[in-house]
Amino acid sequence: MLPGYIVFIGVLIGLITATFYIKSIFRGITKPNLVSYFIWTLAPFIGTFFQIRAGAGLSVLPVFMAGFLPFAVFLFSIFYKNSYWKINLFDLICGGFAVLALLLYIITQNLSISILFAILSDSLAYIPTIRKTWNFPETETSSIYAGGIVSQILGLLTIKNWTFPIYSFSFSIIFFNLIVIFCIYRKKIFKTKELVH
Repeated sequence: MLPGYIVFIGVLIGLITATFYIKSIFRGITKPNLVSYFIWTLAPFIGTFFQIRAGAGLSVLPVFMAGFLPFAVFLFSIFYKNSYWKINLFDLICGGFAVLALLLYIITQNLSISILFAILSDSLAYIPTIRKTWNFPETETSSIYAGGIVSQILGLLTIKNWTFPIYSFSFSIIFFNLIVIFCIYRKKIFKTKELVH
C-alpha cells in the first residue's frame, strides 16, 4: 500500500491529460460524445458520496476527479461550436438507461447494490463513446483515458480497507478506459500486424 498523498500525483496527471484533451477539442481533432460525458459527470460524483459513506479515504479522490474532468470537457464542448459528436437515438437510449440506473442507485439503501447501479450507469455511458470511437477513431484522443487509468491505479494502491464499494468503481473505470484506448488505436495495431506478416 502506498501513502495516501500519492493520489495527488494522479490528480495532477488527470488535470494535465484533460488539458491535452480539451486542447484537441479546440483544434477540431477530438469530438466527444456529450451523452457519455454528461453521465460520466454525474455517476462519479454520486459514487464519491457513497464511497465516503463506506469509509473511503483519499482513495476516493480519483473517483471524484473522474466526474470533475468530464464536467470540464462537457462545459468546454457545449460552448465551443461544432466541437462535439452529433447525438443520435442510440446515444439517447444509452443515456436514458444510464440515468435510470443512477436513479435506482440514489434510492437504494444498500451500499454494495448502490455502487453496482453507479457502475452500471457509468458503464452504459461508455457505450456511445465506444461505438463512435470504434467507427471513427480519429474523433477521439487517448490522453484523458490514459490519465484516468493512471489516476485510478494510484488511488487503488492507497486503499487500506478493500471492500467492494470502495474499490469497484475504480476497476470499472480502468476497464472501460482501456476499451476506449483500444478502439482509438485498433486500426493502427492491426495495420502494424499486417505489415509485419
